[in-house]
Amino acid sequence: MHSRPIDLGLARVSEVSSRMGVTLTGVKFVVAGTNGKGSTCALLESILLAAGYKVGCYTSPHLLRFNERARINGRAADDAALIEQFEAVEAARGETSLTYFEFTTLAILRLFSQSPLDALVLEIGLGGRLDAVNIVDADCAILTSIDVDHADYLGDSREVIGWEKAHVMRAGRPAVCSDPQPPASLIEHAREIGADLWLFRRDFNYAGDRQQWSYGGRQQRRNSLAYPALRGANQLLNACGVLAALEAVKDVLPITAQDVRRGFSLVDLPGRFQVLPGRPAVILDVAHNPHAAAHLARNLQSMGFFEATYAVFGMLSDKDIDAVIGHLKKSVDHWICCSLPGSRGSAAEALAARLRAAGVEDRDDARAGVHTSVVCVPTAGEGLVLARARAGSNDRILVFGSFLTVAGALGSIEPSVSAARSQTSPAPTVVPIGPTQQP
Repeated sequence: MHSRPIDLGLARVSEVSSRMGVTLTGVKFVVAGTNGKGSTCALLESILLAAGYKVGCYTSPHLLRFNERARINGRAADDAALIEQFEAVEAARGETSLTYFEFTTLAILRLFSQSPLDALVLEIGLGGRLDAVNIVDADCAILTSIDVDHADYLGDSREVIGWEKAHVMRAGRPAVCSDPQPPASLIEHAREIGADLWLFRRDFNYAGDRQQWSYGGRQQRRNSLAYPALRGANQLLNACGVLAALEAVKDVLPITAQDVRRGFSLVDLPGRFQVLPGRPAVILDVAHNPHAAAHLARNLQSMGFFEATYAVFGMLSDKDIDAVIGHLKKSVDHWICCSLPGSRGSAAEALAARLRAAGVEDRDDARAGVHTSVVCVPTAGEGLVLARARAGSNDRILVFGSFLTVAGALGSIEPSVSAARSQTSPAPTVVPIGPTQQP
């Protein structure tokens, strides 16, 4: 409908929002950052729900169903409710064209405006300053990690990107930054507008051992906390930022220690170092940029011993593929490259070529104990089928590189989808790429 799939700016979305008369009640949390946004939203939503509050949560992108993006009191919005909002946006926009993200953001904000909510958790889609979600004035902004991603839109340095993301802050209101090394541009923007900036290590911190951890903020301490149900070493930093945000608004949204414990124990977020039950172990992770890949590599190292690691690998072509490979090539023995759909999707053969350029080879050397390979398959679902066929019970399978990669794998193991695929889909087509072959 719009001339470009991504067209950052607030003019169009603000105009249509005004026509629709969207007004939001409740404490509004706006979450921005390069990585950790989804986990932060899930942790915050889970604690607020455990405390008995009525909560609306908007995240993106989705994995299997669009409805995942809009949750009210922990439940995804149904089709009828969303279609009603889409029709309202279509009626209000007139001659104003909207991008996919702008259109759907307005629909979900209108859905939330029709519900009596105590709190809203809203995830920024891209950047901050010009993202459609930034038409909402945050009562408390949360900024997670800051790193280089979407460089074509946001800039190619942490300082420039930090400045873009800092614009979700509002004057006189709390803004929590959980990045251990925040860009100077972010701190300076907070000072310029008079935001109440909470910095990790200065205003809040954590300490702990293998069994439990504690949070310390400006005035509040929370001791003897169990680790969140979300896996990964970086989740403690996300959890710490969430507790700082809740401390910053404790006068309007009081939270008990039991609420925190229950929220951490019940939180669930597919695709973030998600380990599926059974053997071989299957790990799903949407890591799609160098910063996330570095965290993923550390998390894999902490898992213990596995005889071999198979990776189902798919990425978008506008990502820093070489840097992602650089972080993970020592953690993976067998690469199964898959193609992703859409104009931005990278072909499996192109990924295989990047692996070859990074020094990944086909080797089967029993004496040296080296067994490595690179093959190509059409889809992530077929990649997971192949990995499970080849992996032993003491191996592990990693599915990563994009939301689309994880979604393709998840779709292939959904019960109804699996049954349909077993009857209609042929065996996966495997295209080995030899060391001297050009894809």
